[in-house]
Amino acid sequence: MAGILKPIAALLVAAAPLASGGAFETEMLAAHNLVRDGVNVPPLTWSARLALAARKWAEALAANGRFEHQKHRVYGENLYEARGSEASPTRVVAAWAAESANYDYRSNGCNGVCGHYTQIVWRATREVGCAVVRKERRQVVVCEYAPPGNWQGERPW
Repeated sequence: MAGILKPIAALLVAAAPLASGGAFETEMLAAHNLVRDGVNVPPLTWSARLALAARKWAEALAANGRFEHQKHRVYGENLYEARGSEASPTRVVAAWAAESANYDYRSNGCNGVCGHYTQIVWRATREVGCAVVRKERRQVVVCEYAPPGNWQGERPW
């Protein structure tokens, strides 16, 4: 667990204003890989295909005012929402990674919410693509993961 907390602390310190374009991709991927490095799993690569899927869902959520996972998804998926403010990619990933405090590797159990975290560190996942959409005072971030993780009864790493 100590190996997990160091990357999360580094993420929180590194949080910056919201990036866009290539800077968004770079920061989002780096934040994910810093968390993965904390549990010694291979780094992810950025996928334009997954980023496009993430953008489509983020746009749909922003347009309809909802905040929910896709019903028939083929990828792993993390969602983040901010109202009245914006969060950097680093801060978004740090929020998901903070769920590591709820995950117990020994029992492979979760005390509260930890699925965002376990998707980030899922060993078999190789690619990520994310998007951010803003509408009025709302920011929606969607990340898609392939192959997906969080399989019942399996450990993330």
